[in-house]
Amino acid sequence: MPTASYQYQASIKYMSTYSQIYIHVVFAVKGRNSLIQPVWEERLYKYITGIVQNKEQKMIAINGMPDHIHFLIGMKPTCCLSDLVREIKKSSNEFIKENNFTKYKFNWQGGFGAFSYSHSQLDDVIGYIKRQKEHHKQRTFKDEYIQFLKNYNIEYEEKYLFEWIE
Repeated sequence: MPTASYQYQASIKYMSTYSQIYIHVVFAVKGRNSLIQPVWEERLYKYITGIVQNKEQKMIAINGMPDHIHFLIGMKPTCCLSDLVREIKKSSNEFIKENNFTKYKFNWQGGFGAFSYSHSQLDDVIGYIKRQKEHHKQRTFKDEYIQFLKNYNIEYEEKYLFEWIE
């Protein structure tokens, strides 16, 4: 006959993990060189999407400019964002080199920006990412990035930000 403690342990219910984590990631080409060309950028975005999906995360939107990219992901709480971004940069850098997409030396700069959003903000963020090319006709990447940092009250020293092309 089971003991009282055994019966108690058998009736314990475990709570599942539920989450809703949306992260907008931004990073740049090393030296802010404009090396991402329209002729192959879609292949790059599909490749990066594959990395995100293989890591069991959800790519919601991706787009960028010749010198930087933006993407919005839905993350599971078990994912380490730094590890994911490191893998995206490493693998996509190799992908670009293996496919000879550029005759110039290509690398991503160190570091990245990561900004969280609520579910109610997703449509605006997705639209923002999709309209990158229109947006940057009026605003530089530097201005954009610094505005993100200010909007999120992130303290920074400009000398530790990306290498800016003036």
